[in-house]
This record gives sequence, C-alpha cells and structure tokens, in this order.
Amino acid sequence: MKRSLLASLFCCIALQAQAADISVIGLFPGKAVLVIDGRSPKTYSVGNTVTSGIKLVDVNETTATFDTSGKKQKIDIGGHVNRVVPSTGSTVTLQADARGHFIVQGQINGGVARMLVDTGATLVAIPAADAIRMGIDYKKGQPGYVNTANGVAPVYQVRLNSVKVGDIVLNQVDGLVQENGLPYILLGMSFLNRTEMRRDGDQMVLTKRY
Repeated sequence: MKRSLLASLFCCIALQAQAADISVIGLFPGKAVLVIDGRSPKTYSVGNTVTSGIKLVDVNETTATFDTSGKKQKIDIGGHVNRVVPSTGSTVTLQADARGHFIVQGQINGGVARMLVDTGATLVAIPAADAIRMGIDYKKGQPGYVNTANGVAPVYQVRLNSVKVGDIVLNQVDGLVQENGLPYILLGMSFLNRTEMRRDGDQMVLTKRY
C-alpha cells in the first residue's frame, strides 16, 4: 500500500461514557496517528486499544476502523461522528433520507421488511399485504377499527414473534395489521420503547435495552 499521511483528516469520535475524544490526523500502512482527549499525537498499530472499550482494528489510505465493544465504526476522510458510546448491547445507526425520514431494512418474523421509524405510532403497524407475505395470520388477532384518510379501516392487533433491525432482535413485539390505507410498515413505539434512542443531526442510534 502506498504510504500516505492524511494531515487534513480530522475525524472525531466523542465518547460520552468515558468522556474521551479521539481525532484521526494521519494514516499509514497498519497504523493511525490519533489525538486522545487533546493530548499530543500518538501512533497506534492495528490491534491496539486506544482508550477504554475502543480498539483500532483496520486502516487503509482513507479510513480508520474502530471496534467499540464489538461494534465496528468506520471513519472516512472528512467524516465526523458524534457520541459513539461503547455498549454491550446491540446497536444500529440509522441515516435520515433527504426528507428527514429514517427508513430501515429489517425483518419481521423472518420476512424482509422495509420500515419507517415513527415515534407517533403506538405499535409496529403493518399493511395486510405485507402481513400475508410474512406469514402472519393476522385475522386471529384482536379486531378493531381506525380512521384513515380513506375512511374507517379494519385492524387486528397481533403479537409478532420477532422484529429485527440491524443487530437488534426483539421478540414478542405488539403489532397492528391494517387492511387498507397504510402504504408502508411503521416501526412504532412497541419496538422503539425497548431501545435507547439517540438523535444526532441526520443520524439516529438505537441501542437494545431489553
């Protein structure tokens, strides 16, 4: 690999749990030059622990990769990530789209599910067509009705065996299947309440709580 010193690279990982800051100011083959908590620059080799819970695991000409308690964090040239907290729980980082919405690709009962994060939805809400595709026998659930833009729609409250987003897998999650008027799956509070949610600009980090 061609040797390169990326002096213009200044990427910070702010670590609330340890009150530590890591800045990447240079990259070499197998090594990175880091500034920890504003101290003098120091060269670390791949495999070195740079601070509590944080290990340098890979470098290339443009990127340093850290392991934060089992979770990989890549920092590219010019990238900036705030408040990456080492955690023993499963975490996932979501990126907002151009409209500020968080769309996630996950699984419900093992079936692929594209979901919109919606803190205003009490339960994970699923269109009937998606429920059928995922093998959910929703008509055995508790029936009810909701008002939609197209009028009243029948719904069924169900218990979902599993909901997976990234590395987070939750079992026995309350859900709602709606027969019409719902264009996509809503990842509601019956899932989100069991995670710690942290919003930082156009990123949201979910950490499993139970």
